[in-house]
Amino acid sequence: MPNIGALLRDEITRLSRRTVRSEVGATKKATAQHRRHIAALRRQVVQLERQVALLARRQPPLAPATSVEANAKRVRFVAKGLRSQRERLGLSAADFGKLVGVSAQSIYNWEHETTRPKAEQAARLAALRGSGKREVQARLQQLAASKPKVRRKRSRAA
Repeated sequence: MPNIGALLRDEITRLSRRTVRSEVGATKKATAQHRRHIAALRRQVVQLERQVALLARRQPPLAPATSVEANAKRVRFVAKGLRSQRERLGLSAADFGKLVGVSAQSIYNWEHETTRPKAEQAARLAALRGSGKREVQARLQQLAASKPKVRRKRSRAA
C-alpha cells in the first residue's frame, strides 16, 4: 500500500502546477501583447524621426531675426520695484494686472519672485513706470468702459 503522505504531496503538487499554469498563461499572453505594442511604437518613433530629419534638411536655414522685438532694448525687471510702483500708484494687484493685461495672481507671483514676466509683459510694466496716479486711474476707467458687460440669463421660476 502506498504511503498516504506521498499521495497527498503528489496530489498537491499536481493541483498547484495546474493552478500556476493557468495563472501564468494569462500573464504570458499580456506580456507578449505589450512587447508587440512596444515594438510597434519603436518602429513608429524611428519612422517619425526620419520624417523630421528629412523635413529639417529640406527647410532653408532661418535668417537672423531683424524684427522690432529683437532690436528692442531689454527691460530690466526688479520685483521690489514692481511692488513699490504699485503701492506708489495706490493700486491693488488686480487693478495693476488689468493695466498690464495679466491676472492679479501673476502680479503677486512677480512681486514674490516665484515667476518673472515675459519680455512683452516687462515692456508693458516699463511703459507704466512714468505714469502718475491720475493717468493710471483714467486708463483703468477706459478699460472698464471698453469692456462689454456680460448679461446673465435669468432662470425662470416654475
